[in-house]
Amino acid sequence: MQTKTYDQETVKKFNRFKMQSLLGVFIGYMAYYIVRNNFIFSTPYLKEEMNLSATEIGLLSSCMLITYGLSKGFMSVLADKSNPRYFMATGLILCILINIAMGFSTSFYLFVGLVVLLGLCQGMGVGPSIITVGHWFSRSERGRASTSWNVSHNIGGGLVAPIVGAAMAFLGTEHWRIAAYIVPCIVALICVVLVLLLVKRRPVEEGLPTVDEISHEESVTEKVLKKSDDRPKDMSAWKIFYQYVFKNENSWYLVGIDIFTYMVRFGMITWIPLYLLTVKGLTRQEMGVSFMLFEWAAIPSTLVAGYLVDKFFKGRVMMLPFVCLIVVFLCVFGYMQSDSVFAITIFATITGCLIYIPQSMVAVQAMEVIPSFALGSAVGLRGLMSYLVGSSMGTTLFGYVVDHFGWDSGFYLIMVGALLCMTFCFLSHRGVQKIYGKTSVPEV
Repeated sequence: MQTKTYDQETVKKFNRFKMQSLLGVFIGYMAYYIVRNNFIFSTPYLKEEMNLSATEIGLLSSCMLITYGLSKGFMSVLADKSNPRYFMATGLILCILINIAMGFSTSFYLFVGLVVLLGLCQGMGVGPSIITVGHWFSRSERGRASTSWNVSHNIGGGLVAPIVGAAMAFLGTEHWRIAAYIVPCIVALICVVLVLLLVKRRPVEEGLPTVDEISHEESVTEKVLKKSDDRPKDMSAWKIFYQYVFKNENSWYLVGIDIFTYMVRFGMITWIPLYLLTVKGLTRQEMGVSFMLFEWAAIPSTLVAGYLVDKFFKGRVMMLPFVCLIVVFLCVFGYMQSDSVFAITIFATITGCLIYIPQSMVAVQAMEVIPSFALGSAVGLRGLMSYLVGSSMGTTLFGYVVDHFGWDSGFYLIMVGALLCMTFCFLSHRGVQKIYGKTSVPEV
């Protein structure tokens, strides 16, 4: 472990750069969602103007989800060998250009192609963000840093409605293409400038010591490099992925957590409208409240989780998600069994409040078990599997089970997913203990 003491000016510069970088990737990732979720608000107008069916609108949404999952995997691997600032900014600029083209497109098939391209470019946002947090924040800070960044997508998705709504009110619905596509692009373009100004390269590329050296904390990166003669700069992106992610059992434990977290998350949020309206008999207003609280409850809980992990669960990151999943398991059962509108809303809110915690903590745990130079590759594998497998189990598999065995069976499937997620949390926790020893709590 490094024991060298650095001068005050170096420490101040390091701390300034890391906070600027965190703010930069927060703004950047928020902007990615501004030029992604705006598509949702344009669908009523697309449906009317292009005379699209609900199936065709669904196809567009599916294309976005599938290509985003594939891109998240591929682009995050490339991010390991790239400058985070330029990689994130380039992806955001491409998303802006595609949105402008969508704003002027009148052909359904052209629109499908543009949605596919948008999904591919959207995958360029997460890798640089995780890499930035991993390189600039120490083990005792990553909980707060990672969860602070993680809420950016909630905020970005939430900002779309007022941005597009205000543009519609000012320009009129006859100019819905400008309001839904061009105006969000202007906001995102401002964010591109901020990304380029704020996000820094890796500390050593900025002439600074590594985060392990300046914090005097031993990390998995140091342990790996001590055992290997290979240097990251001499390795290809594929070799980094294969050697330190694909062959790493701890990486697959994280994949398992992500898969079953996404299964529970999508299994709940996708079916809230249909289930509450048709089975539980709630009004549209009551259903809307439950839906909103499921999503927005995640923001304060994710931030609190980051603080708790750094202060009370240092080196035991997965213990907090493990406890949260026990509560989620019980709440899904209560949500399924209750007939009271108040109880259903409470159970949905608590589930939404807690199910995002395993998702956000996986990013923190990855920095415990994956070398910093392979974090993008690890994000890529998890992103690919979580969207292609996890979200499919929460949507397609859930729907199949409901059609053949009833709604209760669908929610029992979700409860099994929560149990399996708990299992992988435990396995990941055990993996950290093997790396750092039974006493895996970093000194502060």
